[in-house]
Amino acid sequence: MPGVVITITSGKGGVGKTTTVANLASALALAGKRVIAVDGDIGLRNLDLVMGLENRIIYDLVDVVEQRCQLPQALIRDNRVKSLSLLPAAQTRDKADVHPTQMITICHELRQIADYILIDSPAGIEHGFHNVVAPADRILIVTTPDVSALRDADKVIYLLERDWKRQPGLIVNRYNPTLARAGEMRGIDDILDILSIDLLGVIPEDREIVLSTDRGVPAVFDRRVYVAQAYRNIAQRLMGNNVPLMDFRKPGFFARLFKRMR
Repeated sequence: MPGVVITITSGKGGVGKTTTVANLASALALAGKRVIAVDGDIGLRNLDLVMGLENRIIYDLVDVVEQRCQLPQALIRDNRVKSLSLLPAAQTRDKADVHPTQMITICHELRQIADYILIDSPAGIEHGFHNVVAPADRILIVTTPDVSALRDADKVIYLLERDWKRQPGLIVNRYNPTLARAGEMRGIDDILDILSIDLLGVIPEDREIVLSTDRGVPAVFDRRVYVAQAYRNIAQRLMGNNVPLMDFRKPGFFARLFKRMR
């Protein structure tokens, strides 16, 4: 069967979208799936850094579009898990250099060689957003619980439903239930009331994510990192498996997590 194209987007920059793509792509590959992570943020690529593959880039997405290379030549295989590859974005070009129909064509090719194609979207709703939404079978919104991120996510959801007839799923990132219980952060129920879309997963706040991003090693590669389980659970749900949400009310959950953060 042809692969599934999943676009991960957000309304606001800095909510952890690229980190989410890197970890979900890695988790799916570790689960035995053929995965290609595509950086759709032309001109501001970062997925290569988060995946630790920046020194191996020869060709990029724009090179493929402008026929300076064949698609397989631009794919960078991750040596940590052979079924994972990256298609990097161009660093010195503009988002207008790729058209939505060209992204559809590229993703059609990728469907033939991968089970899952995960596209990292640029923040916002301009030309780059249209590029990455056009080929998507599924769309996931990443947001943090703060009011500005939720407002921007709500705008993106509205546009997806109105203009694209799409119903996205939701990933809540950097969630701290201790602050939520104290009334200092919106709880999951409040977030779902605001956004009114299906919840795919919750990523708890964890300093290890920042450290793994700086090292270019997605957290899911280290099973000692507790937060990695949240990404693995989401990957299982993407594969159609029924995995319950992590119970943040479980005694000792945050004692263990914050012990790692100190």
